[in-house]
Amino acid sequence: MPDKKLTPVVIYTDGACSGNPGPGGWGAILMAGGKSKELSGGEAHTTNNRMELMAVIKALEALNRPCHADIYSDSAYVVNAFNQNWIANWQRNNWRNSAKAEVANVDLWKTLLNLTSVHEVVFHKVKGHADNEYNNRCDQLAVMESSKFQN
Repeated sequence: MPDKKLTPVVIYTDGACSGNPGPGGWGAILMAGGKSKELSGGEAHTTNNRMELMAVIKALEALNRPCHADIYSDSAYVVNAFNQNWIANWQRNNWRNSAKAEVANVDLWKTLLNLTSVHEVVFHKVKGHADNEYNNRCDQLAVMESSKFQN
């Protein structure tokens, strides 16, 4: 247990890509203490999974002190990596997956792993493109960002 009570933060994230690979975007909403903040960004040539990871990374990087972060994502790729211990297995296997191939997006996984050592993070899977207003807003932000890179 931490020495002091960590600030609770609720974070929703989503990534989008037009083509895979293709132009992509990510969106995040951080909520704490009755306030909320939206973040978004994108890249000209990326993948959906990279954008899902970037959304979580950028949200955690925006926190100015260690927090308890409940992260809600519709990405099974991101949520299962932590909740089903894939990431621990990848590390143990020198960043190789169960098929002995190099894990995709190792650079982002390592960054995210460092951030989860600073914050107390709990990942929650939500259904995408459903009735969750925060997930839907993150999707809008991500799609808006990806559209900036389309011709």
